[in-house]
Amino acid sequence: MAVKKYKPITPGMRDMTGYTFEEITKSTPERSLLIIKKRYGGRNAYGRVTVRHRGGGARRYIRVVDFKREKFGIPAKVAAIEYDPNRTARLALLHYVDGEKRYIVAPVDLKVGDSVMSGPNAEIRSGNALPISNIPVGTLIHNIEMKPGRGGQLVRSAGGAAQLLAKEGDFAQIRMPSGEVRLIFQVCYATIGQVGNLDHGNVKLGKAGRKRHLGIRPTVRGTAMSPRDHPHGGGEGRQPVGLPGPKSPWGKPTLGKKTRLNKKTDQYIVRRRSKTNR
Repeated sequence: MAVKKYKPITPGMRDMTGYTFEEITKSTPERSLLIIKKRYGGRNAYGRVTVRHRGGGARRYIRVVDFKREKFGIPAKVAAIEYDPNRTARLALLHYVDGEKRYIVAPVDLKVGDSVMSGPNAEIRSGNALPISNIPVGTLIHNIEMKPGRGGQLVRSAGGAAQLLAKEGDFAQIRMPSGEVRLIFQVCYATIGQVGNLDHGNVKLGKAGRKRHLGIRPTVRGTAMSPRDHPHGGGEGRQPVGLPGPKSPWGKPTLGKKTRLNKKTDQYIVRRRSKTNR
């Protein structure tokens, strides 16, 4: 996929770039795999804002994506590569030989007409899903399960790829895109290859309106607020944040403060992610 640059006929288009969509082969989604997406604007059941800066945006349908890949031993043919507004990756529409249709996250080398399959006897080929125990060491993988049968939860965004480093006992060591090395059960499934849409990170929105189309509302800097609204607010002229460091609107440490408290899964992390890959 390539990135196109717009002719700057307006100030907002001066640095704007976008997708060429040259890999997309079908413009309308499969109706049998659509669900209406209800929007809440970041509010909970009581109507209170629990996630800030959300609201508006273009209307979307949810595409039901098969992250479990539990149709073992049944081959499928790639019928189309489609756009999904809910994620950065592209989707591949699969037509199984038994007549069922499903979406999967499209890897880099997958094209219309290719055959894919999941199961322990599947070939080591892009788009096929296998148990980690059946995947050779050094292979690039994505859509990785964390618990057997739950479905892929790791490495699903555009351009993502993890690498299988080693196998020992019931676990395999996998290096994540962040640089973290993690232990995953070998009975968990993963899909071969790297997620497509590699140039997603090179797209520049160019104007505030495109951010609103994504359903993201404006974010006001804390230093631009008053002292009663934010810990960074107040003062004559521009003021630095100062010690003891940046704070959230509610006085909690932020911007680099580690918040991980899940001690149950600390034992599965062999090496923490590197700072250069954050």
